[in-house]
Amino acid sequence: MALLDYINKDIDKITPYSTGKRIDEVARELGLNPVHFVKLASNECPLGPSPKAVEAIKKFAAEVHRYPDGSAFLLKNKLAEHLSVTPDQLIIGTGSNEIIEFIGHCFMNKNNSTVMSKHSFAIYKILAIMFGSEYIEVPMNKFTHDLEAILKNIKEDTRVIFICNPNNPTSTIVSENEIDNFMNRVPDDILVVFDEAYKEITQGQLPDTLKYVNKGKNVIVLRSFSKSYGLAGLRIGYGISSPEIIHALNKSRQPFNVNLLAQIAALHALDDQEFIEKSKETYRLGIEQITKACDSMNIEYEQPHANFIFIKVGGDEQKIYSKLLNKGVIVRPLNGYNLPGYIRVSIGTKKENEKFIKSLKEVLNK
Repeated sequence: MALLDYINKDIDKITPYSTGKRIDEVARELGLNPVHFVKLASNECPLGPSPKAVEAIKKFAAEVHRYPDGSAFLLKNKLAEHLSVTPDQLIIGTGSNEIIEFIGHCFMNKNNSTVMSKHSFAIYKILAIMFGSEYIEVPMNKFTHDLEAILKNIKEDTRVIFICNPNNPTSTIVSENEIDNFMNRVPDDILVVFDEAYKEITQGQLPDTLKYVNKGKNVIVLRSFSKSYGLAGLRIGYGISSPEIIHALNKSRQPFNVNLLAQIAALHALDDQEFIEKSKETYRLGIEQITKACDSMNIEYEQPHANFIFIKVGGDEQKIYSKLLNKGVIVRPLNGYNLPGYIRVSIGTKKENEKFIKSLKEVLNK
């Protein structure tokens, strides 16, 4: 037999996650000048990174011949102060994505099941398949998590539930009352994962999930520096849970998993609340700009609560996506999420949003 005949059969079932295309990648493929493109595909910060993070990176760049602090001591202590938790309640990852993988190593296997909403972050399903856990996809209620339906789909062997809030890719949110009602009824032997990658830039009130960590519930809250602080290229995020759960997750963490400059940038970005407020205002104005245009074109969308909008373009979204590409606008088609006819559009600068609106009008009119 050939080596590939022995590949892990669970891994063999996985369709790799498709990322939003980079500007240089699209320009190369189409033979066009990169300066004519805007990227509104990956929910990145259009303002760039936190200036305080950039200054810190410049200062410490000459130290990259040294290994980083494997325990991320300084960052964990600053985060602990920032969040009013203790350092042993924190785990740092190469993006919050890596912490989802830690959860898989610790709590997902062939003898249990994992519950998630049908149209939520694709990595949850991929991880469940990777670890052999049965994945249960629960239909959403108007593109919002249906927590009642999730409760009804819990099995005796369910060990992990994922709730992305605001949800990616629909940008919808579940309320504090809904979360409270859910948490009062969820069994104690299940880890509830609240994925809050858009916490700091959420439009509207995000439920307080840390209170469940403080009550000793089996909860982990995931957050990221990618969206809010503009550090997507450095890949750094964190999880907040009980010391016992964090201790278990750390057993699967590789040494030096988060690089030196990522730790330094995140440490200093936490002081840049002015940047967070500027970002939130940019997204608020951008949402107003794009939704107003959608209303004028009678295009349906879900009211967004993060820095992206879930838009119904109808017909073949892949063709619309391709036509927008040729006009220099990169968005995210959602066929990979089993959402035909929909695209996800990140909020950009006013000028970038204008280019998207103009291009979409031209594409749909044709």
